[in-house]
Amino acid sequence: MIGQPLYILDTVDSTNNYAMEQVNTGHVTPGTAWFAMEQTAGKGQRGKQWSSPPGENLMLSIALQPGTLPLSRQFMLSVVISLSTYDWFSKYAGDETGIKWSNDLYWRDRKAGGILIENVLRGTTWQYAIVGIGVNLNQTSFPPHLSNPVSLKQITGKDWDPIELTRTLCACLEERMKLLHPAHYNTLLDEYKSKLFRFNKAGTYRMNGELFEGIIRDVLPDGKLCLEKDGEILQLGFGEVEFVIVK
Repeated sequence: MIGQPLYILDTVDSTNNYAMEQVNTGHVTPGTAWFAMEQTAGKGQRGKQWSSPPGENLMLSIALQPGTLPLSRQFMLSVVISLSTYDWFSKYAGDETGIKWSNDLYWRDRKAGGILIENVLRGTTWQYAIVGIGVNLNQTSFPPHLSNPVSLKQITGKDWDPIELTRTLCACLEERMKLLHPAHYNTLLDEYKSKLFRFNKAGTYRMNGELFEGIIRDVLPDGKLCLEKDGEILQLGFGEVEFVIVK
């Protein structure tokens, strides 16, 4: 069961780092989760740092064993985690919740959270996936370099209990992980695309320093983004294109 056990840490450099250390000791059961009241060096995608005031937000890492999911289909794990986080957040924030490719949590055109998945391999065997999830819950003041953050408190006007919401998120993850089977891959990917920020809508992007208008037309099973630019479909991997939010 995901979130059983759930360890509450007062402070840690990064929940993903801590989870990785625990997995490497060999004494972790799949589904074990670690929640931090404070991170001193939280990790985001592509080396970015995730900062949060102590006790205000959700900072969680989970050790999962993907089972029979081959490494060639590892994007499906990202799809399932993204949909789980969407299911959970939209219960409170409403139907303006979305997923920004590849796995950021959005509300309207503002970022509410992100997901970082780090893999533990033993030879060619996918031993563990460390799933890090960070979501803004009660924070209302953000560093100026963040262009479009939003928290659940700003959306709803309410204060939230981070540990209680962590438990409900774990329940959503448990339900979705049951569907991580080849028979459901196509359905899951279609649902993921239906929740995707800017899917089939014009938006501004930056690639190699160039700003351009594009339209997301598809996401492939390997996670590549199919972006239409001047009538041509570009297949782009992670980090190859930047979403530009026009204020």
